[in-house]
Amino acid sequence: MGEEFSRLRGSNKGLAESGISFEIVIGCEIHVALLTPTKAFCACENRHGGAPNTRVCPVCLGLPGAMPVPAREFVERGAVAGLALNGRIASLTRFDRKHFFYPDLPKGYQITQAELPLCAGGFVDLEIPGDSGASRSKRVRLERIHLEEDAGKSLHGNAGATLVDFNRAGVPLVEIVTKPDLRSPEEAALFMREVRDVLRWVGVTDGNLEEGSLRCDANVNLIILADGAEWRTPISEIKNLNSFRAVRDACAYEADRQLAEFQGAAPASRAGFSAGFKRTMGWNPDRGVTVPQREKNSFVDYRFAPEPDILPIRISDTFIARASSRVGELPGGMRRRFMETYGLSRSDATVLTADRVLAEWYDRAARSCADPRKAASWVITEVLAAANARSVSVARLGIGPEHVAELVNALAVNLVSGAQAKEAFAECLKTGKMPRAVIEERGLSQMSDPESLYALVEAVLRENGEAVAAWKNGKTNAAAWLTGQVMKRSGGRANPRAAADGVQKKLAEL
Repeated sequence: MGEEFSRLRGSNKGLAESGISFEIVIGCEIHVALLTPTKAFCACENRHGGAPNTRVCPVCLGLPGAMPVPAREFVERGAVAGLALNGRIASLTRFDRKHFFYPDLPKGYQITQAELPLCAGGFVDLEIPGDSGASRSKRVRLERIHLEEDAGKSLHGNAGATLVDFNRAGVPLVEIVTKPDLRSPEEAALFMREVRDVLRWVGVTDGNLEEGSLRCDANVNLIILADGAEWRTPISEIKNLNSFRAVRDACAYEADRQLAEFQGAAPASRAGFSAGFKRTMGWNPDRGVTVPQREKNSFVDYRFAPEPDILPIRISDTFIARASSRVGELPGGMRRRFMETYGLSRSDATVLTADRVLAEWYDRAARSCADPRKAASWVITEVLAAANARSVSVARLGIGPEHVAELVNALAVNLVSGAQAKEAFAECLKTGKMPRAVIEERGLSQMSDPESLYALVEAVLRENGEAVAAWKNGKTNAAAWLTGQVMKRSGGRANPRAAADGVQKKLAEL
C-alpha cells in the first residue's frame, strides 16, 4: 500500500487514478517541556536524565495527602510562550484533572487545563518554499495554549518486563493546539520546526527533540470528493512524534493509508467513514508505518473536573507585562527588519536569525558600521566559523560586535585589503584587541596614497623594460603583470585598485 500511494506524499491536493479527489487536513498538538528550576507543582529538580526515580517526592508521585502548588516560573514561562505565539493571556485561569489510567501516570489523572486555559487563540506564520524557489506565506491559527504536567516514562525490557521511571512525572509542559489549518505533511513538519525556533528564541525551552522536550501529536484525516458527495475519513491521532522527519513521514503514510481504506470500501459502506471513531495511532519509524493503539468514543472519556487542590489563578496586567518583556522582538520580525533595513538576502537573514544571541550580536555590529551587508558576510563566514571551531557561541568568542564593525569600516575606507582584514581578525581573536590597534601594531594598513604608489610603480617599470615594451606593442595583459609586481614589491600592502590605476597612468605617460 505504501508503494501504491507514494505518489501522494507531500501533496496538499491530489487526484488518485480512480478519479477520487481529496485534500489532507492536519491539526497538531505540540507538547513543550519548559525550562524551569523545579517541576510544575513541587520542588523536585526539573532536569533530564539521571538514575531512575531519584527526583521524585510525594507530590509528583501522587501519594495520599500531598498538595500540589503551581510554581510561579511555570505559569510565567507558559505566558511567555503564549505571547510569543501571538496568543491572548487569560485574566483568570484554572487547573483541571484529566483522568486516564497508564502505568506511568502515578495519580491516575493528569493535572492540566480544560475549561479556562492560560492562553486562547494565537497564530504562527510559515514561509513555505515553492518548487521555483519562491515562497508563500501561510498562517496557522492556534486554538489554545495551556499548562499541564508530564507523565512518567515506561521502560520496556527485552524479557517482556516493563519498568517505570517517575523522574519525568510532574515536569512542566505547555500544550499548543492548532486549528486544522495544515494541508500537507511538509507543512506540519515546518510548523513544528517554527514553534520550536520561536520558543527556543524566547528561552522557555531547550527544544531538545532527542530528550523529548518537544513532542507532537498529529491529527490527520482526508476530505474526499467521490460519487458526487463529500466524505471525511475518521481522524487518526498519531502520538508522540519527536522529530520533524517523523511528523512528515507519519502524516504522509497515514494519509496514504486512509485513502487506501476509503478506496477499498464498497460505496454502500462509505457512510461509516464520516461517523467513524477517532483513532489513536503510534508511529513505527523502523517499518515506516502507523500502528493502531486505541479508539476514542468521545471527549468525555477523560472525565475532566476542576482540580480541587489548586485555586483558580488571577493573572494581573503587571504579570502579563513582565512576560511580554521577556518575549521581545521575534525571529520573523527581526528577519524582515534585517532584509528591509540592512538590505540582506532572505538566506543571510535566515542564517543570522537562527539564534537570538547571534541575531542580536549581528544587529549591534550592523548598527555601528558603514556596510551592514559586509558585516553580515563577515559574521556568517568568519565569526561563525571561529565560533564553530571553538565549539562556543558568539557571545563567548572573546570579541564583540564592535570588532566586526570596526573591521568593516576599515575595509570601507580601503585602510586594509581583504587579506589584511582576515589577518587582523585572527589577531583580534587571539588577543581581544580592537582591529585598528592590531592594524597599526602590525603595519597592516594598505598603501593608498598616490606618492608612495607612484614611486613603487616607477621602480617596477624601470626594472621590467621588456614588459613595458610588450605593453607598447599591444599586449595589454602586460599591465596586469606589472600590477602584480607592484603588489609584490609592496608586500601586499598596496591597494590593488590604486596600484592598477597607477600602472595604467604611468604607462600612458611613456
